[in-house]
Amino acid sequence: MRGNRQRQCVMVASVLVMFFSSGLSRAQDTDSVLRHKLVLPELVQEVLARNPELVAARKQWEAATSRITQARSLDDPILSVQLWNFPQSFNVTKSDNSIFGLSQNLPFPGKRALKGDVASRSAEMTEQAVRAKERELVARLKQAYYDLFLAQKAIQIHHEQVELSRQFVEIANAKFRAGKGNQADVLKAQVELSLLFERLPVLEQRRETAEAMLNTLLDRDPASPLGIAQAPSQLPLPKPLDDLHRLALNDRPELKAAELDVQRSEQSRALAQRQYYPDFNVAFQRFQNFQANDGFGAYVAMSIPFAFWTKPKYDAGVQEAAAAVAVAQAQQHTLENLTRFQINDLLAKLKATDQVATLYRTTILPQGVQSLEAARVGYRAGTAGFLDLIDAQRAWRGFQLEYFKALVERQYRLAELEQVVGIDFNQQS
Repeated sequence: MRGNRQRQCVMVASVLVMFFSSGLSRAQDTDSVLRHKLVLPELVQEVLARNPELVAARKQWEAATSRITQARSLDDPILSVQLWNFPQSFNVTKSDNSIFGLSQNLPFPGKRALKGDVASRSAEMTEQAVRAKERELVARLKQAYYDLFLAQKAIQIHHEQVELSRQFVEIANAKFRAGKGNQADVLKAQVELSLLFERLPVLEQRRETAEAMLNTLLDRDPASPLGIAQAPSQLPLPKPLDDLHRLALNDRPELKAAELDVQRSEQSRALAQRQYYPDFNVAFQRFQNFQANDGFGAYVAMSIPFAFWTKPKYDAGVQEAAAAVAVAQAQQHTLENLTRFQINDLLAKLKATDQVATLYRTTILPQGVQSLEAARVGYRAGTAGFLDLIDAQRAWRGFQLEYFKALVERQYRLAELEQVVGIDFNQQS
């Protein structure tokens, strides 16, 4: 009876090993249609060329630039016709007088130039919004790229662990057949293999989600196949803190836009002050008189903005413009302070994740390998239990995942820091 049970356990284990091995090979075949490698700089160029958010932002910039000419242009001239003592027959040729005129509104000198300057600053702010959108999309692309890398790496580690568990099943079977092991170890190995196989759909779903996000940023079909994301390199940390502050204050698009907003507000205040000066209307006229000599005429009209009943309106406009200047200056100062804080915060997080990744690479991962090998040798020699082997395997898998998570977290923080500072550190090195 005991021999029959042993043979049944061996057969069940063998079938499970074949089943999981075939499942693994199919997954690896599907995964290893090994498409081209995904090169991050190429994807950055593609997202800058194709992303619809960026296309919309550039069109907004184009529209804002077109407003400059409109703001500096004169109003349309006005053509007028006047008929005096119009006869009952409504015959234009028999009216006593006909006056044909062409008039033009002329704002006080300097008003049109200021309006153009305000529109120009608005267009430059829109241009900086485009630059900020570019930095935002590059940061999001890099984060999506490394999300995909982590998802692909998790699947790779999963397959390696399945292969390792398959080896454990074979070891347990070999010891059981030799009479040095027990049936419980074989069953534990089979359960561990089943648990690993159960995790694969979740890992595949995470990879598909990461691929869909990356494809969406690239304006591709979410289900478009992608290649293999490359592992991030743990390059030295960015420039010293003072240099980062200086670079951000000089290069961050949002700060440039805030500075332009202050300039636009100051020009709007100057324009509001110019409203105290009159505007003019000039006209040239041609007179056609019935039974009298024809002639030419002209007139000049002027607005009176300094009348006591209209002056409060312009006073309020100047006060509003002055308040807008103060608001723009305060927002610029707030953004400068926020930028300094973000740089300090992200640099601290970056250093922390860098230390964690270094610790895993130099200490924890080598120790995990040694622990796993010691457990394997100990189990073969009978000096360690099968649970020790399983625990060492789980720990090794966890160490690998945590190491790659630390690398990806580091890239996340680095992408955010590049967005805040407004530069690409790889191009600055």
